[in-house]
Amino acid sequence: MRYAVVIEKAGDNYSAYVPDLPGCIATGASVPEVERELREAIRFHIEGLEADGLPVPVPSAVAEYVEA
Repeated sequence: MRYAVVIEKAGDNYSAYVPDLPGCIATGASVPEVERELREAIRFHIEGLEADGLPVPVPSAVAEYVEA
């Protein structure tokens, strides 16, 4: 599955989260690092949901850039 993610600069590092997977977050020193960490966090999060017998949310968030 392909989930939309949000990556934000957070002081000296980056943080990221997945809107469709509440509680699924990651941090890293760079954008590539936080992307790697978030991929692992998504897999771990989904495995945990499945192990608990909970439904895995279908990706539904959309990310777009808007000119202001």
